[in-house]
Amino acid sequence: MNQHATTSVLVSRAGRVLVAEIDNSPVNALSHSVRAGLSAALDAFERDDGVEAMVIAARGKLFSAGADITEFGTSMQQPFLGDIVARLDGSRKPVVAAISGKALGGGLELALACHGRIASAAAFALPEVRLGILPGSGGVVRLPRLVGVEQALEMIAEGKELNSPEALACGLIDRCVDGDLLNAAIGYAAELAASSDAPRRTSALPFPPFDEDRQEEARKRYARKYPGREAPQKAVELFAMASKTPFDDAARREYEVCKELLTTSQSRALRYSFQAEKAARRVETVLNNVQPREIERAGVAGAGTMGRGITVALLNAGLHVTLYGRTETSLERAREAVAKTYASAVKRGRLTEEAVNDRLSRLTGTTGISSMSGCDIVVETISEDLDAKRTLISAIDGTVGDDTIIATNTSFLDLEALASATSRPQNFAGMHFFNPANLMKLVENVRAEKSSALTLATLAALAHRLGKIAVTVGPSEGFVANRMLSKRTREALFLLQDGATPAQVDRVLTEFGFPVGPFALADMAGLDVLAATRASRFDGMSERERSADIVERLVAAGRLGRKSGEGYYRYDADGRKAEDPAVAELLEIHRRERGIGARQIGDAEVLERCLLALVNEGANLVDEGTAARASDIDVVWTRGFGFPVHLGGPMFWASERGLPHILDRLRHYSCAVGEEFFAPSPLIKQLAADNGRLVG
Repeated sequence: MNQHATTSVLVSRAGRVLVAEIDNSPVNALSHSVRAGLSAALDAFERDDGVEAMVIAARGKLFSAGADITEFGTSMQQPFLGDIVARLDGSRKPVVAAISGKALGGGLELALACHGRIASAAAFALPEVRLGILPGSGGVVRLPRLVGVEQALEMIAEGKELNSPEALACGLIDRCVDGDLLNAAIGYAAELAASSDAPRRTSALPFPPFDEDRQEEARKRYARKYPGREAPQKAVELFAMASKTPFDDAARREYEVCKELLTTSQSRALRYSFQAEKAARRVETVLNNVQPREIERAGVAGAGTMGRGITVALLNAGLHVTLYGRTETSLERAREAVAKTYASAVKRGRLTEEAVNDRLSRLTGTTGISSMSGCDIVVETISEDLDAKRTLISAIDGTVGDDTIIATNTSFLDLEALASATSRPQNFAGMHFFNPANLMKLVENVRAEKSSALTLATLAALAHRLGKIAVTVGPSEGFVANRMLSKRTREALFLLQDGATPAQVDRVLTEFGFPVGPFALADMAGLDVLAATRASRFDGMSERERSADIVERLVAAGRLGRKSGEGYYRYDADGRKAEDPAVAELLEIHRRERGIGARQIGDAEVLERCLLALVNEGANLVDEGTAARASDIDVVWTRGFGFPVHLGGPMFWASERGLPHILDRLRHYSCAVGEEFFAPSPLIKQLAADNGRLVG
């Protein structure tokens, strides 16, 4: 093939077929140079009567990851992707898309406008909804015409991804090939050119029926699945519009809605969250030339709930795992729990029996700590008892190799006190998983004073291998996640003292977007566990925090949460919760004994006090250097505690409202609740003076 480059597109001839290959590493984003190159290739294609068909392909591992996100929010330069897509669709000569790797977003829209689609092993998705927007270059108006409304809604309103066999089965692509994709595409294009039929334009296909009943069902489904999210609801609206609107008018409206969504706070939040997670992967203390250590064998010291979840996560990542338990009985319970987790995955179709057998074959149980000797890393995960953890860490240190990393899963204890139990503190750090550890995406990697760059880089790489988002933080009581959570918990308890009910606080926070409120969450965790945590922190509490002994009173009354059927709520045999007059009576006695008069508390106060407690403590964490950046805090809260990602996280939420306003409300509650609880962070005062932001 004769070949020449036009910007980021390589143009060549294969007989009477023109080939345009996108060449914009690493992900073939459809930046201006690519769009200009495709436009120039189309010019050549349309002018040359000696060319009968065209193939659009790509160099590298994937067809295209879609739009260049760095161009969002800027003045886009022509040619626009929508114009190129329209030219492809309307071409009098056939165009074939040769898809390898991934066709995402605008990359898939490009392919949808072609007259034929052929693929090797590939993935197809329109994930714009994850950034708070929708396809704007024909994805909404073309995809349903090929695959039907339900499949298209799943891809556009939910961001669902299809593989090549699935795409072939639903009509998204026309052919799958195992061999040379480009040559197969050239042959397919020549075949279409030789046909007497006109090119099949997706735009000319009928839009499937989408009546009002199906629209309403879709709206309700997405309201349940994505509460508060704008883009999925807009997708339903666009589908309804496109079902009864001429194609060109519908395509224009699709583009307008995409532009409108791009300016919303939700889209800014979701795009910010995407970038925040990328930033969190960078370990600030690690030099670029530090290569993480290879981890193939891992030890888990502790066979309780957390240890079991971490074991599953490690097995899922292909590691060999040695699980230590103090007794054969505890080990057997752990093995049964791990097997039960995998049995559930098989039942749901997420794993095959063969895959489960492979995982379980890599699991070894032991009651002897010396069995950890061959491990590359050992994660200690026993209960929050400083002396017990120090004893176990010292035993591990005495049996493992000089290069073995020892990580503790502590959530509150003094990291330096634990680090002193090892003779190699450079190999020691915190690795705080969240429960259930095999499912939750967040890991806090905590640097101790002497943790080496190699250790931190290795933990970050391991977390990535486990499919998790790791945020590296500094030592502090509770680190970032639990230190902030303790402030929200404090404020929730104070609200109960002041006259709010558990149900009101939970309702306000779930209506805001949290998946569960603080008191329902406490019942799930176990009030006895929380009482023990309060006891371990008692010396560091203020007098009012100590006096808010509501958890202790519930435990003394035998109310341990869901596991006892009674906690802040009463639970029936099916686990459904209801308010309990006994809790209201307990709260009234508590207030009366402390001389607190209950008052009517508005929902706005509930929300402000709980969120401002988070924001203020987050700013303190950044100011003191425990958190490397404010965006890391938002990753912790969206990934670890269900802060609604379309609101960005507490630091983004505060920045969107304006720090002068946040400062004013903090000062208000400093007077109303107490300065020791709401004294504004120095960072907030500094930024508010210039109307700055905690995050961009």
